[in-house]
Amino acid sequence: MTHRYLTKWEPFSDLVSLRDDMDRLFETFFGQNPEDREGFWTPILDIEESNGNIVVKAEIPGMEKDEIKVSVRNNMLSISGERKQKIETKDKTFHRIERSYGKFSRTITLPSEVDADKIKAAYKDGVLNITLPKPESMKPKQIEVEIK
Repeated sequence: MTHRYLTKWEPFSDLVSLRDDMDRLFETFFGQNPEDREGFWTPILDIEESNGNIVVKAEIPGMEKDEIKVSVRNNMLSISGERKQKIETKDKTFHRIERSYGKFSRTITLPSEVDADKIKAAYKDGVLNITLPKPESMKPKQIEVEIK
């Protein structure tokens, strides 16, 4: 007797899986993982949407705010900069160095249009918070129903 189980289809997880597969394909095609290249690293991001805003949080510890560049163009958000290694090696023996240094660049497609004139970015405790307000035309409007 064979039992068959139904599983719930998760289209979003399939898209994420497809994206991961495509990333691995390109990394393999070019011969190496971009993170393995000396002097290049990629910050990790969280993207959320609430109260008519898209909020992007990027972990970029050990930087000064003037070392980080943020731009938006054609519904694409770009974050770039360079984290320099500022350590003295005199009288020190390093057993392990795992932190990444060098240039970074991250460009993502935003989930909806944003009002470029109202974007705000703040950097605190190693986290860059970018608030991207949606334009008024994209926000839901409450329509009053009349009773006749």
